[in-house]
Amino acid sequence: MSDENRQHEIREAYKAYAKAKADRVYLEHFRKSKKALLMKQFEPDYPTAAAQEREAYAHPEYIELLKGLQAATQIEEETRYRLKMYELSFEEWRTRQANKRADRQRYNA
Repeated sequence: MSDENRQHEIREAYKAYAKAKADRVYLEHFRKSKKALLMKQFEPDYPTAAAQEREAYAHPEYIELLKGLQAATQIEEETRYRLKMYELSFEEWRTRQANKRADRQRYNA
C-alpha cells in the first residue's frame, strides 16, 4: 500500500469516527430533551415529576431512542478501533522505514 493510500485511509477513518462520535453525543443530549417532552406530555395525567419521569422512561419512543444510542455507541467504538488499527499500522510502517534508513547509513558509511 502506498503512503498516499495509507494516509487517505487514515483521514477517512478520522472522518468516520468524528461522525460516529457526533451522532452519539447528539443522541445523548436528545435523550434529555425527549425525556422532558414526554414528561410534559404526561403532565395532565400525572401531577408529580416522579410519575411523569416513570412514564417517560417506559414510553416506547424513549426506549427506541435508547436503542439508537446503543447502536451509535457501537458504531463509534468500532470506528475508533479501526482508526487505532490504522494508526498502529502506520507507526509500524514508519518504524520499518526508519530501520531501513539506519541500515543504509550503517552499510554505506
